[in-house]
Amino acid sequence: MNAFNIVLHQPEIPHNTGAIGRTCLMTGSCLHLIRPLGFFLDEKSLKRSGLDYWPKIDVNEYDNFADFKTLARKNNPAGSFYFIETSGGIIYTDVTFNPGDYLIFGSETTGLPSEILSEETTIRIPMAGEERSLNLSVAVGIVLYEALRQTGFSLLAN
Repeated sequence: MNAFNIVLHQPEIPHNTGAIGRTCLMTGSCLHLIRPLGFFLDEKSLKRSGLDYWPKIDVNEYDNFADFKTLARKNNPAGSFYFIETSGGIIYTDVTFNPGDYLIFGSETTGLPSEILSEETTIRIPMAGEERSLNLSVAVGIVLYEALRQTGFSLLAN
């Protein structure tokens, strides 16, 4: 089982996805990409930000959220779904994460669609000011490392 599952719903910026993929590799997490993507997976910029790690990353692609959800529930029925969105009612540190959970993030410009958010637990990262959101790769790192911290970093090899 993977430490955690990072899900990107329709990511648009290859640099972010590459950096997130690298983070997934270094934490033993799986990266799930829900189409459409705003780039091709063979783009130079994606591989540059993922460096030479990209072939080692556990990446799964899905045509839509329904396909992802069906396979996720089939393969890991105990994994909870957590949607990270600026409008989330629960602060990410107030959630108890378990190995195998799904941390789901929306695209850089539009976030997650409301029809998806209405189904599950939505959490947020507290922020000051009136700006829209943090960079996607930064947000993934914040929530993922909190989940790893809660497990005592026992899922990491080092």
